[in-house]
Amino acid sequence: MLIPGLISIILFRYIPMAGNIIAFQNFMPARGLFGDQQWIGLDNFRFLFRLPNIWYVIRNTLFIASGKLILMLIVPIIFALIINEIRIAALRRSIQTIIYMPHFLSWVILAGIFHDVLSINGIFNSFLGLFGIEAIFFMGDNTWFPWVAIITETWKSFGFGTIIYVAAITNVDPQLYESAMVDGASRWKQTLHISLPGMFPIIALMALISLGNIVNAGFDQILNLYSPIVYRSGDIIDTFVYRVGLLEAQFGLATAVGLLRSVISLVLISTGYYLAYKLMRYRVF
Repeated sequence: MLIPGLISIILFRYIPMAGNIIAFQNFMPARGLFGDQQWIGLDNFRFLFRLPNIWYVIRNTLFIASGKLILMLIVPIIFALIINEIRIAALRRSIQTIIYMPHFLSWVILAGIFHDVLSINGIFNSFLGLFGIEAIFFMGDNTWFPWVAIITETWKSFGFGTIIYVAAITNVDPQLYESAMVDGASRWKQTLHISLPGMFPIIALMALISLGNIVNAGFDQILNLYSPIVYRSGDIIDTFVYRVGLLEAQFGLATAVGLLRSVISLVLISTGYYLAYKLMRYRVF
C-alpha cells in the first residue's frame, strides 16, 4: 500500500532535487540539465542580494506568512471553544461542516469571488458606503493587500484547525468539568481554567510545527489575487521565483532563490520538531 506513495515522493520530490545545480550555473536550456553548462559558483546568489526589490519580497513573505500563522492559531482556538459550548449536536455538526467547506475550494474560484466582493463597486464597498466610508481599492492598495491575503487565507483554512482543537477539547477529562460545576465555576471559568489548559499541549505543538511554514506565504493564493500594482507589498518568494524563472527565463537566479528558501525552511522545520520533542515529547519517527 505504501508503494504508490513512495513512488510519487521519489518522482516528484527527490529526483527534481538534481535541478538545484542550476543555481550554480549560467543555465542554457538548449544544452540540457547535465550538458556543457557554464559554472558560475555563487554569482546567482550575489546577484540576488543586489536586486533592489529582493528585500521587499523577503519582508512581504515574512509579514504575510507570520500573520497567517498567528491568526491560524488564534481563530481556530476561539471557534473550537465556541463549538464546544453548543449543546445541540446537530447544530454543532452543521457549524463544523460549514466552516470546514471553504478548505476544499480552489484559490482560482475564491480569487474570482474576492475580486468581485472587494472591488471598488463590490458588495463590501457598497456596505461601507452605507456608513459614509469612501470606497477602498483592496486589491490594488499596497497598504490593504497584505491584510486581504492574511484574512482571506484564515477564512478559508481555519475550519481545518478548528477540528483539531475540538478533538483536543474532547480529550479533556469530563470529571474536571463536573468538579468545577460542583465548586460553582461558570462556563467562562471552566473554559479559562480547564478547556484552554487542556488544549495547550496541542496549541504549543501546532505553533512549533508551523515554524517551518514561516517562509511559505501561499503561492496559489497570492498568484491568483495580486497584480503588478501591488508587487511592492504582495510579491512573495514563491511568486518571485515564478516570475523570474518561468516568465523572464532567468532559471539560475530563480533556482538560487528557491534553494535558499528550501534551506531556510529545512532549518526552521528541524528547529520546530526539535523543540516539539524537547518540550512536548512529540516525535514523527
